[in-house]
Parts: sequence; C-alpha cells; structure tokens
Amino acid sequence: MLTQVAEGVLTHQSELLQNNTVVVQGRTGVLLVDPGIQGSEMSCLGADLRAVGQPVVAGFSTHPDWDHVLWHPDLGEAPRYGTADCATFMHDVRSDADWKARVAEGLPPEIAEEIPLDLFGLITGLPAGTAQVPWDGPQVRIIEHPAHAQGHAALLIEECGVLVAGDMLSDILMPFPDLDTADPIEDYLTGLRVLESVADHVDVLIPGHGSVCGADQVRARIDLDRAYVLALRAGHAPDDPRLGPSATYGKDWLPSVCEWQLQQLAQKGEHTGTPG
Repeated sequence: MLTQVAEGVLTHQSELLQNNTVVVQGRTGVLLVDPGIQGSEMSCLGADLRAVGQPVVAGFSTHPDWDHVLWHPDLGEAPRYGTADCATFMHDVRSDADWKARVAEGLPPEIAEEIPLDLFGLITGLPAGTAQVPWDGPQVRIIEHPAHAQGHAALLIEECGVLVAGDMLSDILMPFPDLDTADPIEDYLTGLRVLESVADHVDVLIPGHGSVCGADQVRARIDLDRAYVLALRAGHAPDDPRLGPSATYGKDWLPSVCEWQLQQLAQKGEHTGTPG
C-alpha cells in the first residue's frame, strides 16, 4: 500500500484520480498530507500505521479542494493543519446548512458513496506567515502561494529534499488556475516562480496527482506548466503532452477542460498575448 520515495517519506496513490497521500515519519508518529480518497483506503492506511507503531500525530491539507481535505476516524484525532486561507475557505463551506449535499454533487459518481464526509474540511488554520508545520518530526517548510486554489501551499521536507507540490507539477494533469480570482494567470505564474525558487533543493517531487519524479525532472515540469499557462493567456490551446493522443490519463475529458478554461479567461479579458 505504501511506497518509500525518500528516507522517512512514503506515498500511497489512489487508483481513480491518482491522488498521492504522503506519509512523513517523525519521532512519535507520522505527518499525513492530503489523505484520500476512499474510506477503505484511509481506514487501511490507519491500521497499517498503527500496526508498525506509527500513529498519525498531525495532518496537513495543501489546499481546499475536496480530495485534499478528507479524513477518516481510523486515522485518529490528530490536529489537521492548513494555511489560514485554506481553513477559512473550508469553514465557509461547512457553514452552509446544505454543505454535504453540495460537496456530494462534485464527487466522482463511481465512488461517491465510498467517500466519507463527516470529518471533511475540519482544518486548523495556521497563523499567516507560519514557516514550519508544528509537529515532532523533520522540519517541513510551508511554501504558500496563490496558484491553483485559495490558501494553496507546497511543503518542503528539507532534510531529505522532498517537495510535496499539491495540485501542481503533475505529469498527468495540466494546470488548473483558480478562475475565481482577479488575475488567475499571474497568480499561477507567481506560484510557479515560488516553486522554482526552491527547485535546487529538491531531490524528489511528489505532485498531488500522477507520478513522483526526481531532481532531473523538476524544472522540466515547472517549464511545462508555465508554457501551458502562457498559452492560455495568449488565447490558444496549449501544445501539451498531457492533452495529446499519447496521454496516459484523462484524454477523454481534459481537452474539454482546457477549452472551458480558454472560454472563461476570454470572458475575464485575460487573453493578452503578453510574454511571461
């Protein structure tokens, strides 16, 4: 179930969306990042960790998309952290009396009944500017930036050079700018610049979805995401392998998402053709 990707860092990948759950081993237990996505997966993960004397002592959600703020009773009652903006977003979602029904509408129908929502989005927001995840384990730097979603943050496990990138730098999913912001393209480019600033310290990259890669591919993934976003800004369909005939994931729906992004940006007047 778990695959070691670096000393003290393991991952589990969900089948349907290729979500990567990240486990960071500490002195008294583990930090669990973006656990998901089916209840059976999370329950099994919790049992496996307890069996080897590594209970969950802290959680972290990289951003407030539904598949990154899940939890299960078998993972225990550890504090679940996120940025202040991430926690605020989830508080607003849960304050709606019909929030469960609204969230359920956006779940993949083929597994919707297997996704537990009772503990959904119960995130403790860390004060703005918090530099490290507060837990008894390796230093985990919080790298907050405006790309993709409100309160998005990557995590850098400094002593082993592992970057947990959240929903960016994937080999199967192209960028998804947050189209609800005033300037989604510049926000995304800012996020890429922030990640690029730590690239020389990265030996292993774990995206939110898709394949883990080594240091030799980190800048190539940044460049690919940047090229995609700049093409969106210029108003034309990106020439991106994640959308092409050789794509290994989502070829039946990702091109339509790209068309929708172009339409939304055109309505916002985002197409400028200005180089980045």
